[in-house]
Amino acid sequence: MNKIFLVCLTIITLAGCGINKQSQQIKALEKCRYKIISADQVSIAGADIRNILTKDNTNLGSLPGLALGMLRKDIPLRAKVNLEITNPTGNLASINEFEYKILINREEIATGFVNQQVSVSPGSTTVVPVAVNANVYPIISNEKVMDEVTKFFKASKGGPEQKGIVTLKIRPSFMVGNSLVKYPGFITIDKEVSSKILL
Repeated sequence: MNKIFLVCLTIITLAGCGINKQSQQIKALEKCRYKIISADQVSIAGADIRNILTKDNTNLGSLPGLALGMLRKDIPLRAKVNLEITNPTGNLASINEFEYKILINREEIATGFVNQQVSVSPGSTTVVPVAVNANVYPIISNEKVMDEVTKFFKASKGGPEQKGIVTLKIRPSFMVGNSLVKYPGFITIDKEVSSKILL
């Protein structure tokens, strides 16, 4: 009888430790500061965005791969978004993997999954590269959106400044014992982007 009591007590104690650790992880993740610091290696329909911006014509409709992509309804956007995570808490913030969504002016352009362990020690900062691969045909085929994108590129060459909102939503997962626990919902990071950053 005493052995059964001790086994039950051990199980309850271990379960309590797991719940406590999970609670600390969630609190640390909630208090972390997430910031998009840059986007590198950005290409649309196979063309490097920097090469487009060095030409006199900034109209995306002039891209050779765009016409073919419009016919196929597949216009690839490739980029690397650098996500900065700062942990101001006294607990380790550890992410085993995360889902993400990227939106531009509230329009979702990409979703994905990063299977990479990220540990942010108390009081430290780390940068996580997020590879973005998306089909932006639904956005580029929208005439209003295409006009806004063209204005944004033209503004980078001396026209009136244009601004937009880039939103990154992430849903991290972390290990508690042998179980992978998903964060309850998405953490939203908004960044206002000015056409001046393209200069």
